[in-house]
Amino acid sequence: MVTHSGWASDTRSDAPEDPRSLGRLVSDLSEQAVRLVRAEVDLAKAEMTAKAKQMGVGAGLLVGAAVLGLYTLTALLATAVLGLATVLPAWLAALIVSLVLAAVTAVLALLGVKRFQKGTPPVPERAIQNLQEDVDAVKKGMHT
Repeated sequence: MVTHSGWASDTRSDAPEDPRSLGRLVSDLSEQAVRLVRAEVDLAKAEMTAKAKQMGVGAGLLVGAAVLGLYTLTALLATAVLGLATVLPAWLAALIVSLVLAAVTAVLALLGVKRFQKGTPPVPERAIQNLQEDVDAVKKGMHT
């Protein structure tokens, strides 16, 4: 009788009945590991594809909301002009609403330019500094 260790004297009752050699088991293990990695990559691709589709639909809905928001803003501005026109001449009401809108636009533009300048140039400065420190430490370690 040949058992899992290959020796006839091995008579353990819990010994598995697998005639494969150690080499074959290692080969099977590496083959299964490759299959597992491929399956995980395929799962990640499928998951990312599904998420990308959801993000695409979400982006489309946001664009639609932005367009409708602009129409709403236009209607609200017209309402403000008409409301002021009940107590002021229409040209003055339109001028006041336009000046307020221009002031808000200017403030938002200035804030946006300042934020944009903080982000330029788009270089990971801290990461570069840390990398340079690592290179210096390795060089220093090689010379000691």
